[in-house]
Parts: sequence; structure tokens; C-alpha cells
Amino acid sequence: MAAAASSDTPSAPHTPVLLRPILEAVAPVEGVWLDGTFGAGGYTRGFLDAGADKVIAVDRDPLAFEMAAEWAGEYGDRLVMQRGVFSKMDEYASDLDGVVLDLGVSSMQLDLAERGFSFMRDGPLDMRMSQDGPSAADIVNEADEEVIANILFQFGEERASRRIAAAIVRARNEAPIVSTLKLAKLVEGCLPRAKPGQSHPATRSFQGLRIAVNNEYGELFQGLMAAERALKPGGQLAVVTFHSVEDRMVKRFLTARSGGGGNANRFAPEVAQDAPQFTVKKRKAIGPDAQELEENPRSRSAKLRVAIRTDAPSGSLDAKSIGMPMVKGF
Repeated sequence: MAAAASSDTPSAPHTPVLLRPILEAVAPVEGVWLDGTFGAGGYTRGFLDAGADKVIAVDRDPLAFEMAAEWAGEYGDRLVMQRGVFSKMDEYASDLDGVVLDLGVSSMQLDLAERGFSFMRDGPLDMRMSQDGPSAADIVNEADEEVIANILFQFGEERASRRIAAAIVRARNEAPIVSTLKLAKLVEGCLPRAKPGQSHPATRSFQGLRIAVNNEYGELFQGLMAAERALKPGGQLAVVTFHSVEDRMVKRFLTARSGGGGNANRFAPEVAQDAPQFTVKKRKAIGPDAQELEENPRSRSAKLRVAIRTDAPSGSLDAKSIGMPMVKGF
């Protein structure tokens, strides 16, 4: 199948995941919010329509703001669009009433074949959200076999990572791997045929490469720390995750920052802890209800966690303490 032309545009409107539960959890919506994952603008519009005085919309993808041009004017100066990464949100704003993060891949990125995120559409093996820096093709064709295997295992949770990495190296020795479908077929050939209802065999490998290309776990950790610095006392943090590693990182961060870390060894001496920076609203993550699952099947794996900033000073934290996966040599 030929790669889609650049005129290819998203085929369906983006439906923001868990927007209704978010608005209910943080109500009343007021003051200044920062949407750190602007994407197609679903959360930003939802918060503005719900009563936010202003939303600062952050995205590293320039396409997001190009697509918003046709409706952004409706909100006047209540909408501020900021090109950048949410890990630096405290450089863009302070004393925020709220921060919302949706860690899923934007549907507009998946829909555009030339962005290289989808294994269902043929296009260049790219995956860069910011459209600059090393691409997925650079990793696949230049990284050591062990590094590729570790990326697929640590970031994609792919158990056949070593088999796939070896196949990638064999294939690239014959010809560079530069298209999404070529890589997808290569991965597919390393794994058993998917049964009805199972995800595509390349799902985990593409996820691992995308996370590596965009440093998504590092961005998440730094973004959570930046939100701690940017929120005012009483400000709220709402984070939507789509897979277990991200949710575990968010959960452990909020546990650590709400004074629930405890001692790793119950026989060890009690360690003095700083005053908690957050209060967690609900210990259990909020998932989609039956109505949302029917309206938006993409929400089936989504989890929402919400916390309130206290007046304690922001502090420091080791990324390892919240289980952030890392790949040596990458």
C-alpha cells in the first residue's frame, strides 16, 4: 500500500477520553488551567466551556495548533497556545488552579500516515511528536541489537523483544527499515498469529519505539514534578493514562508526594518525611463508565487519577522511586 500523501487528514473528530469524569472530579472548574497535552483540543475546549477563566494549551506538535486555528478564535484571550513540552510547564505558568494531562497518543497523529505512528497505515518510520530529533527509523537502523531489545521490553513490555531485535538487525543488514508496514510485518513474523479480539502483534513494539523516540517516561516524570511546582495551594492535578507502566508511575508519584510512601523495610528505623505536597482525592483510579465505553471504545484502558496541591514547598524525587523504566545506553 502506498504511503498517504501529506494532504491526508484525520478522518473522525477526536473524542476526549474521560472528560466528563474529569470535570466532575475537579468541579467547580474555575481560574487558570494548563492542558499539557493539547492535541486536538478536546480537554481545552471542555475546560473553557465548563467555566475556566483561561486555559494555557501546551503541545510539542506544531500540527496541533495549525488544526486549532479554525476554532481557537471563539475563546479570544481565554485560550493561550504554547508550543513546548509539559515537562517545562512551570516555565510557562505559575500559581495554576489546575493541570490536566492526557498521556494517550493523539488520534490525529495516528490518522496521519506520514507521521509514522500507526502499524495499520504505511508511511515513513518516524513517530516524532515534535517533528524534530532522532526518529524511530534512526533507532531501528542504528542502535545496537541489545539496546533495541531493551527498548521493546522496558518501554513496550514485549516479551519476545530479543527475537524481534535480532530479526530487525538481520533485516537492516540487507536494506534499511524505513516504513511502518515493513517493520510491522517483520514483527508480525516473529510472533504467533493474533487470535480474534487480540491486539495487533506489532502493538507493543510500536509502543516501545514511540516512547523511546519521544522520551515519554522521562517527560512524564519531569512533568509531574513541574506540575508540583506550577500549581498553587488548592490547585488540582488530573492525569489520564492508558497503560499500566504510566499509571503505576503516576500512582507511585502521588503516593510518595501525599505522604504514603512509608518505609521499604518495616524493621528499619522510621524515616522523617517532608510535609506532603498533594492530597489524593481517591485512592482508586477512575475508569470509564458504560456510557463512555459505548460512545468511545478508545477509553477502555484509560485511568484517571486526581490530586490536590497542598501548601507544602515543592521538593525533589528520584525517578527510580516511582518505577520509571530506563534503558542503559539509550
